[in-house]
Parts: sequence; structure tokens; C-alpha cells
Amino acid sequence: MHLVTRDANGWLAVTPDFLRAYFTRPEIHPVEESCDAEHRLFEHLMSDPFAVIDDADLAAIADPDAADNYRLILRFRDHLVASGSIEAGYAAFFSGGAPIDIPPMFIDQLVHLIAHNVLRKVADPMRLRAAEILFREQSVTTAEGQLMLADAEIVETYSRTGGFGGLGALLAEAGTPTRDVALDVLTEENAGIYWDRSDRFDTAIDFRFTEPALDAFARVLESWIAHFHGTGVRVQPQQSIRDERWSWHVGLDAGATRILNALYEGTPIDEAELGRIIALFRLDFDRSGDLIETMRGKPVWMGLSMGPDGTVRMKPQNLLTNLPIRRRN
Repeated sequence: MHLVTRDANGWLAVTPDFLRAYFTRPEIHPVEESCDAEHRLFEHLMSDPFAVIDDADLAAIADPDAADNYRLILRFRDHLVASGSIEAGYAAFFSGGAPIDIPPMFIDQLVHLIAHNVLRKVADPMRLRAAEILFREQSVTTAEGQLMLADAEIVETYSRTGGFGGLGALLAEAGTPTRDVALDVLTEENAGIYWDRSDRFDTAIDFRFTEPALDAFARVLESWIAHFHGTGVRVQPQQSIRDERWSWHVGLDAGATRILNALYEGTPIDEAELGRIIALFRLDFDRSGDLIETMRGKPVWMGLSMGPDGTVRMKPQNLLTNLPIRRRN
């Protein structure tokens, strides 16, 4: 976040230092064995991150894999610069229908950065933890009536190392038992622990209906929509959809989209599939004039699900492309 600036509209500008952070990634940064052409190109970009690079500059690189990495990162750079901001560049990836030709990790990084910008004035740790669902896969635990969400990467790491890092991995390879590591569940009482651990992604949240984390996530969705669409909305968690005038829905991930489509169309769906829905929401717009005419006075229903492997993989871009918002000139 410290590498970018905010423009007059509150969106994030693409700065030279932001681009330099990508040029110094290990996939791009030259190594001792890199050819002179690659070193010259790297130094040129570090000096002027917006420099125009032609095909001849890339063709001169001896290592074809390195040349391809530069093509990718320059394509990413040119897309963001042409879009005019981080937010516009992110949104543009999903507006043209063309396949996305950058690593998914880069998309998650943009979402993380945008979420930080959207919630920069928020002092509620529960809301900030809930916002991690936008850009970090979550592992779901449903045993004993629970509905706990924990960072999937952290859960995987702890399952391999017992929380001891490289030492734990060595112990696991040797067959030595390691202690179980339980992630702290963030509550209203202990929420202060989040501040020192936010970059570690090692707290879990109770996502059951009426719990604070689910309400906090609803507030995150409101802020995300307002930031991109400039319209006020109200998002409320629901236990079920009871709406004889059901006219519009948005799945917040691929699974929820498929399940809601089936319910809307009256297609039979088995209980196991239906049980993957972990949250439902009702979305209402503050101004009916922001909606397409056929949706005025009607709610939008939203759902979030876990995959067959018990992992939540949210697609926040669905809130950019799938809402019934009246497009302005």
C-alpha cells in the first residue's frame, strides 16, 4: 500500500515504485548467470518503469524463459497503466470477455490492495479479517455444528509442519509426531489480537448465521460495491431465500453461482450440493434509480459456497460484472 497513491476519486494510481516491486520479483530479477541484455533491460526498467520496451529488446535475452517472464510482466504493466488505476485495471480484466493472461496470484494481489484501500479507515478487526475472504482461500470446518473459516494456506502449512515451519516439515518426514496447532478464533472479546497478526493470516472466524463475522463480511460487501459502483447498498445475511418475485441473484463463487442458478430454474439439486452454501445475503440498493428498470423495488440474492474440498474461493469480480446496475454514459 505504501508504494501507491490515491487519485482524486480515491482509486489507486499506478506508481513507478509499485511497478518496481514487480520487476524485482525473483521470476524477473536477473541472476548472476543472466546475459548482458537481460541486465541492461532490468536496469532500464528500474530507472524508468514506464519505459517502452520493443520486441528487439526481449529477443536479445538469451534465456527464452526469462524473455517470456518479461513479456508477461510488461503486459501486466501496460494493462494497468492503460487503465489508469489499480481498480480500473482490475475491473478491466473481467469486462471484455477475453481470457486473463496473467497469474491468478497477481489478481489476488490487486484485490488485496484494493480491499486495503476500501477499508483503510475501518477500525473493526472483525471486518478486516472477514475481508480476507476476498483474496485468500478459506478452509471450512463444519464439525459439531461449527462453521469456522481459516486461511487455507495456513491450514495446509500447519497440517504439514505442526506450526514449526521447516523444523516441523523435517519432523514430519522423520515420522516424529508434532503437537496439534489450533488457530485462535477471532471474537468480539479478543479482536485486538488481530492487529499484530494481520499479515500472518492465522486467525479463524465463526461464520454461522447471527455471528459477528458474517455481519462484518456483509459490511465488506457493501463497501466493495460502493467503491466500484458509487452506489449505496444494504447487505443483510439470510437463512434462506423466500421470494416469490425472485428476479436476480449473484453467486460469490463458481459453486454458489451454479447452485443458485439451479434453484432459480427449479432444477433438482441434491442435499450434499445444497449443503455447500455457507452464507446467503439479501442486497438492496439505496437508490432505485441505480438499478435497471425491471429490478426496481426488488432485492438481489447472493450466496457464498465451499467447494467439494471444503475450500471457499470467492470471486469478488462477480460484484463488478453481475449486478443489475444501470450503466451510465
